[in-house]
Parts: sequence; C-alpha cells; structure tokens
Amino acid sequence: MNRLSTIRPVLVVGAPFLLALGLVLPLVRFEKLWFFEETPSLLEIVASLWNGGDMVLAAVVVLVSIVLPVLKMIGITAESMTAGGTGSLFYRNVVPHLSKWSMMDVLLVAIVIAAAKTTGIANAFTQPGLWCYAASAMISGLLHALGRDASGPK
Repeated sequence: MNRLSTIRPVLVVGAPFLLALGLVLPLVRFEKLWFFEETPSLLEIVASLWNGGDMVLAAVVVLVSIVLPVLKMIGITAESMTAGGTGSLFYRNVVPHLSKWSMMDVLLVAIVIAAAKTTGIANAFTQPGLWCYAASAMISGLLHALGRDASGPK
C-alpha cells in the first residue's frame, strides 16, 4: 500500500469539511475607525447581496463560490470511489473546467482586502474562513491532479 492511497481518503474528507468551514466562518474583518467592526462569512455576504437587491450578483457568487466547488468535490469523490479509476465522463470533461475557477474567490477577497487597506476605507484582515476556503480549493485541485496522474495521460 503506497503513501498516496493512505492520504487520498483524508484529503477527500478534508476538502468538503474545509469548504463548509469556509462558507460559515468569517472571511475578512473590516475595522472602520476604531470601534466599528464587521466579519462577514461567505453565506452572510450572499444574503446581504440578495437582501440589498443585487440578486444577479448574489446568484453569480452562489454559483461560482458554492455550487461549482461542491460539484467539483462530488466529481472528485465519485472518481476516488471507482475501482478502476478510469474516469467518468463528468470527471474527465467537467471537473477540469471547474478546477480553473477554484481560487477565484480567494483572489477576489485578497483584492478587496488590498483595496480597503490602500484606499483608507478600513483596515482589513483575513479570517479563518478565507484560509479554510483556500485550503479546500487547493486540496481539491491536488486531488484532481492526483486523479489525472493515476488514470494516465490525458
């Protein structure tokens, strides 16, 4: 039994767990003046967009930040559970496209933090939700790459 076969199940369980934490834990902390502080989670940001009338933007964020990562993890998990590792049609054709969007949210939050700091609007600091979300995206990308390597060249 090789090392990869022992760590893959841990990663397959860890990625969705970290995604769930990334959705509910605060992503960023904004400090305005000295006494106003906000620490929204990704779900709170989506709810705020929806309630604020930005339904299209909220739908895009839900699609790219929640639905696509969940679909990717379902594909990776299903692939990990197949005996032959030959790759399903979904895994071979859809998951690679989903992988291209994996770190987009993390990049956007980093841009927002940089913008808030440089404009003087607020002090912004990363929070555990962002790190969990980023770790989930990196682990699922690693699992996808390992799955490709195990099933041969594409």
